[in-house]
Amino acid sequence: MDRIHQMQVLVAVAEEEGFSSAARRLSLSGPAITRAISSLEEDLNVQLFKRTTRQVRITEAGARYLEDVKRILSDITDAEETISETAAAPKGHLVVTAPAMFGRLHVMPGIATFLKKFPDMTVDALFLDRIVDMLEEGVDVGVRIGRLPDSSIRARKVAEVRTVLVGSPDYLVAKGIPRSPKDLANHALIAARTGNFSPAWRFSAENREISVKVRPRLTVTSNDAVIEAAVNGLGITRTLSYQVGPAVADGRLKVVLEEWELPPIPVHIIHREDRTVPVKVRAFIDCLYNSLKNALD
Repeated sequence: MDRIHQMQVLVAVAEEEGFSSAARRLSLSGPAITRAISSLEEDLNVQLFKRTTRQVRITEAGARYLEDVKRILSDITDAEETISETAAAPKGHLVVTAPAMFGRLHVMPGIATFLKKFPDMTVDALFLDRIVDMLEEGVDVGVRIGRLPDSSIRARKVAEVRTVLVGSPDYLVAKGIPRSPKDLANHALIAARTGNFSPAWRFSAENREISVKVRPRLTVTSNDAVIEAAVNGLGITRTLSYQVGPAVADGRLKVVLEEWELPPIPVHIIHREDRTVPVKVRAFIDCLYNSLKNALD
């Protein structure tokens, strides 16, 4: 006899506490229910129910087996739903979050590709320079730059970014190139007063870290403005490599103190730790992953 069928009968009898009510629930005959349970007990060599003329009660061994049976049937249902979804094109709505500048530069191209590929999808993009509580704010997929202490999320590492110091070629010709972090005391510094603002800049070399307290000549509230100020020759700033990638590539900025850089910072695509991942989420993550790999490699 089919074991899955027997398991389904077991669950129905246990929950209904009766053979007749289980038969009605499953649209089977009473004898069919009795045969299924008897066959299962014979196969397992254990009594699953105590039967009297007035009631049916599951045994202690039956209760333990019932827990495993429910989990197995749930896994089967999830697998069937997943394979059915896979055959269908994603549709519906997604909420996506990323740091503001990273979102604009690198996540938006992935979103654009996804929406062109799947016309039945809509996306709400939250580009914010703060940690978003994905469950509280109803976010499906996020990009996080940094370590991931939150165990309630699943993560797929896509790249690493560096923490770099940059200045314009004209500024560095005029003021000189710093050779160590201590030399920054003789330079005009530019700082962004964003979520990770600190009055001290950390550096690493030869397995040791040092911290240098900085006194910025200019402090602004956005990374875009900091980079613009550095390009205009106002001083040296510290930023993430992806933020100044275009300006470094075309020569408007130059990286300094590379040998003192901190270890690279991981970039992850994250989503909530759900039992099953909707097809729209899987499709978007795959699309965004490919887009980010091409952009950041």
